[in-house]
Amino acid sequence: MTAVLGWVGLAFSLVLILGYEIHAHRVSRRDPTHQARFVNAHMRRAWVQAMSVQPGFEIVAVQALRNSLMSATVVASTAALALMASLTLGGASLAAGLANPSGEHLLLLHVLLGASAVGVLFASYVCSAMSMRYYGNATQVMAMPVASPERKRLNPLASDYVQRAGRLYSWALRLFLMVVPMVAGVVHPLALLPATVALLVALHFFDQPALVEIE
Repeated sequence: MTAVLGWVGLAFSLVLILGYEIHAHRVSRRDPTHQARFVNAHMRRAWVQAMSVQPGFEIVAVQALRNSLMSATVVASTAALALMASLTLGGASLAAGLANPSGEHLLLLHVLLGASAVGVLFASYVCSAMSMRYYGNATQVMAMPVASPERKRLNPLASDYVQRAGRLYSWALRLFLMVVPMVAGVVHPLALLPATVALLVALHFFDQPALVEIE
């Protein structure tokens, strides 16, 4: 009975998370101020445009991008450490479960949740690493003199890279938080759905935008 409820909880958890993300992106097409991450995307674009016409602020722009790069580095390091800890503590049982997928339903659920947690942690690390890459490339452009022909030609590239880096950093954080329901499900299958609801409530408050107008 516990195994059945665990599988049902997993299905509902996936539906809730997917529904939350799909709803957020659909609404953002009509209202860019719906969530903070979409407001932040507009802010990043406006920041690059402002820094691209202000001579003498190249060092300020580089320092700001460096701070963002360090934030992505912290998330990448944390995700990597959590991934190594997960593999160290549960790697043997996870490998045994994957090698013998015809076990009990409860055991299969634990194996699936454990493998999903490892996969999500790895995805969080990859998103953070790619964010660092884009921030680093954007830094090289933003460090060029504002009046130089190369800077003017590469400004659209810098804007695109900063946008990509911001989106990847946002997803790295969200994926890291999504590990919580999976870990709760490994501890006890019936805790999966309540942990997912708690995650979505937390994300809802984190996604609340500032009261600003976006043209």
